[in-house]
Parts: sequence; structure tokens; C-alpha cells
Amino acid sequence: MDPYKEKLIPGSLCSKKALVWGRLVAVMDAKVSHRGLRLMVSPTRALLSGQIHELMVTDEEDAAPGRTVNGIAYVCFFELERGGVVAKGDKVTLQGKAIGEIVGFDETHTPNHLNVVIKSSKRKSGKEMGVELGDRLIIG
Repeated sequence: MDPYKEKLIPGSLCSKKALVWGRLVAVMDAKVSHRGLRLMVSPTRALLSGQIHELMVTDEEDAAPGRTVNGIAYVCFFELERGGVVAKGDKVTLQGKAIGEIVGFDETHTPNHLNVVIKSSKRKSGKEMGVELGDRLIIG
């Protein structure tokens, strides 16, 4: 039984977590309005050092675990240098600049990579944000 799906746990189980970080290995430049991305019910994921994952941004106000997100901008692929647990609400920074907070995860491309979805007031691609290969991404 999934405790999140059964609504036994209202939020994250973690009271304290270490920061997770990595470096950009690909900068993306695309947007879609009808992605149909179904976010997982679970608000947390363990990300391992050495893994590569995709970062997407939405500006949809109701984006949350278990919901469908349509408006997406593709930001980057990043390789984790320090893994850990990431959760809904965690802040995401690129090169020291806050770009949004995690709203959920999508397993469409698993086991290849996980889609990490953040919410921001502006739905900008990585190219539009001016990010570069090797830029540091921090989650926490």
C-alpha cells in the first residue's frame, strides 16, 4: 500500500534533509502547452549521485503531486554530484539564482531518467534563462 496514495501521510516525512546538487550536462530550449505530464502521488524522491535527471518548469498554479501539468518549459539535464532526498516545496537554484520550487515528479522516461518539475512565475526554457553547461544546480 502506498501511504501517499492512501492519504495516510499529509506531507513529507523528512524534518531535516541535506542539500542535493549537481551540474548541467545539457541546456534545453523548448516549451509545450499540452504536455499531459501526470505527476506522481509521492511528494519525495531519492536521487543518487551520478544519476542524470531532467528539470522542467511550469507556471500552472495548481501543479502538485497527483495532478496533470500541461504548460512546460524544458530547462536542462543535470548530473548529480551529491545525491539525497528531494521533496515538494524544495527550492531550486541555478548558479546561485532561485528559479522555482519542486512541485512533483514524473516517471515517463524511467529508468533512463526522472522528470523533476518545478513551479515558477515565468515558464522559461534553459536557453531563455541563460544557463550554461557546467552550471551548478542546488535543490534543498
